[in-house]
Amino acid sequence: MAELPAPVAAAIDATNRGDSEAFVAAFAADAVLSDWGKEFAGREAIRDWDRSDNIGRGAHFEVLGVEQEGGLCRVAVEVSGGGFNGTSEFAFRVADGLIARFEITP
Repeated sequence: MAELPAPVAAAIDATNRGDSEAFVAAFAADAVLSDWGKEFAGREAIRDWDRSDNIGRGAHFEVLGVEQEGGLCRVAVEVSGGGFNGTSEFAFRVADGLIARFEITP
């Protein structure tokens, strides 16, 4: 299994610890988060998503696998908590040491 890029590991760890500030800090100011096609652009929108759909719902991510494809990091996860529960795939693009794009697919 490939290693998680540092900001991706930080975002997953922050989620599992319930640390919203650390979660948002892992993203670039102009980052985009796409949750099943619904997009959230910028840190404030990502913070709102975090409150409503991630840490605010007690989400926990168990990493099942990691693949690197060029600049794309695909992470298979088992999600649990008060929202969606089940397996999902996350795709991350990292730039300048921060998450530039985070896509969540069913």
